[in-house]
This record gives sequence, structure tokens and C-alpha cells, in this order.
Amino acid sequence: MTISTNLAKPVKSSKPQNPNLRFLLQHPAHLFGLGFGSGLAKKAPGTFGTIVGLPLFWLISIYSVPMQLIMISAMFLVGIYFCDATGKALGVSDHGGIVWDEIVAMMLVLTFTPNQWQWWLIAFLLFRLFDIWKPFPIRQCDAKLKNGFGVMFDDLLAAIYAIIGLKALLWLNIQIPL
Repeated sequence: MTISTNLAKPVKSSKPQNPNLRFLLQHPAHLFGLGFGSGLAKKAPGTFGTIVGLPLFWLISIYSVPMQLIMISAMFLVGIYFCDATGKALGVSDHGGIVWDEIVAMMLVLTFTPNQWQWWLIAFLLFRLFDIWKPFPIRQCDAKLKNGFGVMFDDLLAAIYAIIGLKALLWLNIQIPL
């Protein structure tokens, strides 16, 4: 059995390009890297990618927290490849359409979030805030670390900030009136 060359290794682009449906389906790494198409959104692809993390986390929420963390860790590790391959094919290492990093990071945040829609909304908003704002050291890591690991790592840091924010709200016993 022979695997087609373009399936085995994504094509590296010499000039930056914008992803489209054809690009999405060109290689499995692109499908995942672009968040099953959510990264093709013309505006706010990171937000759409983060939304994809919600139902994916719901699918793994039946497992224990340690098992969820193992699955999310595995998704982080393969995400390094997905993001790297997709970035190289697009000609931009951290193209805005690459959203696998947001998906995995949101799933990590939800692992530490109470299972109530109000808390999931707060988790979503906190993660987006830190992912966009990029407080120290996220911005510095984003500027220095490139390729797949850099793409995944800055969102991991944003997820940690969001988890700290959630835990602070829970510790302060903040009542959500929604």
C-alpha cells in the first residue's frame, strides 16, 4: 500500500496564502490545524476555534479529570505537528486561521471549570481575554517561540491565566447572577 506524497507530507508554501476549503481538505494536519474549518472564519477565527473546544470537551467530560488531562496533553503534543505543518504550508508560522491551539487550551480551561453554563461562559471569556491581551510572559513567548510549539505554548499560558482567574472567582465565592 502506497501513501500519496502530498498526504504524507504537507507542501511548504514559498509565499503566504489564505486558507480555503480546498487547503483545509488537502492534508489531515490542515483539517485539525484549522479547527475542522472554524479557522476559515473571515473575522475572529480564534474565537470560532475556541467555541469548537466546548463540544469537544463535552465529549471527553465523561472521563475522570486525570484521563481528561492525558487526552488534552496528547492533543497538545499532536497539535505541535498540526500547527507546524499547517503554518509551513500557509507560509506563516502562526497564521490566524490556525486554531487547534485555542481548541486544546479551551478544553484545558474547562477541565478546571464547574459544569454549569454560566461558568463555561466565564471560562470562555477569560480565556479569550488572556489569549488576545497576552500579558507577561505570553507576549514575549509568542514573539520568541515559533513553529508548532510556539503556536501551542502561548495558548497554554493563556489557559493557565484563565484557570487562575476562575479559581480566584471560585475562591472568592463570587455568585454568578445569570
